[in-house]
Amino acid sequence: MNSRKFKAMIRAGKISSTTLKKVLSEIKPDISLLELDEIAEESILSLGGKPAFKKVRGYSHATCINVNEGIVHGIPNSYKLKKGDLVSVDLGVLCKGYNSDQCWTVEVETNTQGKFLQAGVDALNSALKQVKVGNRVGDISHAIQSKIEKRGYHVSRDLVGHGVGKEIHEAPQIPCYGSLGTGPFLKEGMTLAIEVIYSVDSSDIAILEDDWTVVNADGKLSAVFEHTVGVTSGDPVVFTEF
Repeated sequence: MNSRKFKAMIRAGKISSTTLKKVLSEIKPDISLLELDEIAEESILSLGGKPAFKKVRGYSHATCINVNEGIVHGIPNSYKLKKGDLVSVDLGVLCKGYNSDQCWTVEVETNTQGKFLQAGVDALNSALKQVKVGNRVGDISHAIQSKIEKRGYHVSRDLVGHGVGKEIHEAPQIPCYGSLGTGPFLKEGMTLAIEVIYSVDSSDIAILEDDWTVVNADGKLSAVFEHTVGVTSGDPVVFTEF
């Protein structure tokens, strides 16, 4: 295990989780996505990190924020949240040369989609249990797919989790569907961003005119739950744990 890498990612993950908790606590009707992004950036910087997403060419925000049918890569804008909206806040932190990546979805003031959101949390927890030396990427993917589909929802077939470290996106890709015993082996020292990306109904996607925001083509609700995790000889280290 690269202890320097893990120490840096533990710090990046702590900044990320502290920031995400703060942003989520500020979610309420009439707050704009840009205001949430400003809260995130101020928090990341005050805690000694840098907004990792601003290192991505052509992107100028600390977060990606998606609402309702939005899935990933949503650009924060002047849209003001409404009661009942589903909001996914995705953010990355760069610290001491290494990145973390994290996302969580909540409902604004109501709980009409509690079962839908809980399915994502349960799928992420199930996936994390598969992060152990000797398992394969397909074991993680299968855990996600099984939990989501048993609840009657649909995993993304186009969008994936990924390795993360010195770069925000690294190999291997970690799909939200797959078969046990397939894909690359998990090795000690690997660091992964495991993402549960799913929708109420169809998994077909579309990209908006901004060339960033990915949405459900059918307008149905989506959610994303993501943690950055390190593979060890024992239990995984969840760098972004709340």
